[in-house]
Amino acid sequence: MSLLKDANHRGALFMVAAMAAFAVEDALFKAATLNLPPALVLVIFGATGMVIFAVVARMRGEGAWPTGGISRGLVVRSAFELAGRLFFALALAFAGLAATSAILQAAPLVVTVGAVFVLGERVGWRRWTAIAVGFIGVLLVLRPSGNMIEATALFAILATIGFAGRDLATRVSKPSVTNAQLGTLGFAVIIIAGLLVQAVSQTPIALPAPRDALLLVGAGIAGVLAYSALTAAMRTGDVSAVTPFRYTRLLFAMIIAVTLFGERPDAVMLIGSALIVGSGLFTLSRSRPKSG
Repeated sequence: MSLLKDANHRGALFMVAAMAAFAVEDALFKAATLNLPPALVLVIFGATGMVIFAVVARMRGEGAWPTGGISRGLVVRSAFELAGRLFFALALAFAGLAATSAILQAAPLVVTVGAVFVLGERVGWRRWTAIAVGFIGVLLVLRPSGNMIEATALFAILATIGFAGRDLATRVSKPSVTNAQLGTLGFAVIIIAGLLVQAVSQTPIALPAPRDALLLVGAGIAGVLAYSALTAAMRTGDVSAVTPFRYTRLLFAMIIAVTLFGERPDAVMLIGSALIVGSGLFTLSRSRPKSG
C-alpha cells in the first residue's frame, strides 16, 4: 500500500512538473509571437522539438519515425493534433494567455462527451450536470457579446476540440509507436501547421532576431521536457490519482499571464475558470467503474 502511495506521489510530482513546463512553453511561444509571424514561430518551434525527439529516439536505438507504417488511427490522431496545435498557436498569438489556458481546461469535458458518441460510454446525470456547469464556465471566460463571440476566442475553442479529438483517437487506436517516435511525429505536425498558416497568410519571412530564436528554442526544449514528464506521470501510480493535477497548468498560466504579460483576469473570468476546473475534477472522480 505504501509503495502505491509513493508511486502516486511521484506521479503527481511528475504531472505538476509537466504542467509547469507546458506553461513555460506557452509563455515563451507567446513572447516570440509578439515580434514574429505565427507561421514562422510554429515552424521553428516544431523543428526544435522534432529534432530533439528524433535524437532521443536514435539514442535509445529506435528509429526516429514509426517503422511498421502509420496506422489509420495514428493518421486520425495526427489530424486532430494538427488542428489542436494550429488553433492553440493562433490563440496564444492573438488572445490572452489566461483566457486561452482556461478554455483549454475544458478538453476533458469534451473528451467525456465524445466518448459517449464515439466509444458508446455511459454517462450518468451527475456527470452530465458537471459537464453543463463546465461549459457555463467556458461561456463566462468567453463572455460573448449580444451578437457574437470574439473571433480570437474561437481559436481556443477549436484548439480544445482538436486536443479532445486527439485524446479520443489515442484511446481507440493502438499504434506500435514509441513515446519518442510519437513526440517526433507530434512536433512534425506543428511544422505542417506552420506551413499551412504561411500558405494562407502569405506573410513575408525573415530570419528571427537572436532573442526571438532563443525564445523559440527554449519553448521547444520546455515542450520536450513537458511531454516527457507527462509520459512519466501517466506511467507512475494510478491514473485517477495523477490526472487531476493536470489542472495546475491553469494556475501556472495565470501567474505567468499576470506577472509577464500584464493580464488582469477579473472576477468573472476567475469564476468561469473555477467552474471549468471544478466540473472537470468532479467528472474525473465519477469516471471510475460503476459511477455515474
